[in-house]
Amino acid sequence: MITIRKYRTQDWEDAMNIWNEVVREGIAFPQVEELTDQTADEFFSIQSYTGIAEDVETGEVVGLYILHPNNVGRCGHICNTSYAVKSGKRGLHIGEQLVKDSLSVGARLGFRILQFNAVVASNTHALHLYKRLGFVQLGRIPQGFLMKDGHYEDIVPHYIVL
Repeated sequence: MITIRKYRTQDWEDAMNIWNEVVREGIAFPQVEELTDQTADEFFSIQSYTGIAEDVETGEVVGLYILHPNNVGRCGHICNTSYAVKSGKRGLHIGEQLVKDSLSVGARLGFRILQFNAVVASNTHALHLYKRLGFVQLGRIPQGFLMKDGHYEDIVPHYIVL
């Protein structure tokens, strides 16, 4: 059984390893620089919320999400999230649990909208999940994401009212 809980400092290494795995794959996150032993805890701690997916029976950290404002001031009521699931644990609906948790946490923190700026068009599993959960597609940005292999993919922004 998987539970989602708030990030704790002692999670930094597991969270960093999962995050960096997605960064290295170069097909979903916009970041190109990996987190380090010196930067990971601060990165996860400064978010409005970092959720950790943990296997209750084993204590293994199997995924995470970060939630933070998408903008400032008059647009500060809109949040943004990023999700990462450990590669050996993908396909087990952990991502879905993370998304659902982020929706309730975002609302609890006072955000009114959750917006994804850059869902890569080839990320069909994410696109299917977001549609099923009621997210609205905002169009398509041609060649908005530079893939690790050097080609560009379209991105599909989304939002949902919290």
